[in-house]
Amino acid sequence: MSVENVLKSIQENNIEWVDFRFVDLAGRAHHISLPASAVDADTFVNGVAFDGSSIQGFRGIEESDMVMMPDPESTYVDPFTAHPTLNVMCDIFTPDGERYERDPRSIAVKAEAFLKESGVGTAAFFAPESEFFIFDDVRYESGTNSSSYYVDSEEAAWNTNRKEEGGNLGFKVRTKGGYVPVAPVDTQQDIRSEMCRLLEEAGLSIERHHHEVATAGQAEINFRFDTLKKTADNLLVYKYIVHNTARQYGKVATFMPKPLFGDNGSGMHVHQSIFDGDSPLFYDKGGYANLSEMALHYIGGILYHAPALIALTNPSTNSFKRLVPGYEAPVNLVYSKGNRSAAVRIPVAAVTPKGCRIEFRTPDSTANPYLAFSAMLMAGLDGIKRKINPTELGYGPLDKNIYDLSDADKENIRSVPASLEEALDALAADHEFLTEGDVFTKEFIDNYINLKRDEAKAVAIRIHPHEYSLYFDC
Repeated sequence: MSVENVLKSIQENNIEWVDFRFVDLAGRAHHISLPASAVDADTFVNGVAFDGSSIQGFRGIEESDMVMMPDPESTYVDPFTAHPTLNVMCDIFTPDGERYERDPRSIAVKAEAFLKESGVGTAAFFAPESEFFIFDDVRYESGTNSSSYYVDSEEAAWNTNRKEEGGNLGFKVRTKGGYVPVAPVDTQQDIRSEMCRLLEEAGLSIERHHHEVATAGQAEINFRFDTLKKTADNLLVYKYIVHNTARQYGKVATFMPKPLFGDNGSGMHVHQSIFDGDSPLFYDKGGYANLSEMALHYIGGILYHAPALIALTNPSTNSFKRLVPGYEAPVNLVYSKGNRSAAVRIPVAAVTPKGCRIEFRTPDSTANPYLAFSAMLMAGLDGIKRKINPTELGYGPLDKNIYDLSDADKENIRSVPASLEEALDALAADHEFLTEGDVFTKEFIDNYINLKRDEAKAVAIRIHPHEYSLYFDC
């Protein structure tokens, strides 16, 4: 949409406020609202000023002035505000007109430009499957003398014996038994359908929704693929609408990877492919799973750099509570066709040449999508550039249920890092593929590692409630 059309839309929809948004390093959106009467063509040239020193990981107070530059291609009408509001995503610039190197959205722009300049293709397409939980009650604290959390859901397995006013109606979701049951076991058909309706109104093309494997309201909504930056924009819209629709229903949604112990966590499986114009570059009818040599090299790059990559695709301490064997978690760094126990799966059911793609199953939604998608693209392009053959490096293909293999059979299968600290160590040692073309700068990576190490330390030094069970009577 052009600036002219955005201004026209403001008039036609009787918009009262324009909400200018940007994303921080953690992937959380922030916003400043201006009266629609104050927004004109110059706003899209001069931008909107804000204080960068108040955003973690951005700038110091001595150089805090920053500018949001609105992107007219990213607008949609907010479905939740009482006063008609138009939301618009922004890039971040310094006051002297330079792109801010720590702006995640600008990194996505540079990654897309790098792909074109490499001569490999013209566009990379991404489609995340971002899972989430819908709870009825969430409580938590972390203090000097107490630390706890509590979540509840009307459909949770632990509530089969709960006394409720009017009686317990049963039909609870069994642990690991929540994959696509019908009502009355699935209690959240309507809330997911409403989320989809609002997502469609915001411009996303919805493919399907369903209950996921875990008990207590785990859900998934799939939306259609798009280019790297656009898909990252769409994922922010997706999370905003999921969170706020849940709130309207008196519930709460979370994309936290592992909110429940003993059941499946929430991942963000990321489908990806490269095109040259209208021509898909990952398809070859004679190749393994109909993959081209380029696609195999792309997989090689993903798996070779996976330990470092995971610092950006699984960037929370909670991420590694999900990445453990036994809960369908993709911890094995191998590739395979149609195999959900591998870190890289090649979908083979009902796939056309243009739909031929690879799926990296390890990421989760604590990732900043602009950073995660850019990092995956850079790893894949490095694999193409260096012709990294995943088979020669022992990354498969392994067309077996890896979870059922013996310990001896698993010996030569690489696993994901066991903690955020290990992933950050890997990123510190292996990041040159990210700095190609100045897509990620060394300064950005150092800053990112330092911030994430602080998070890991904050968790490590706190007392865990389970430690009382283990050690209080020593």
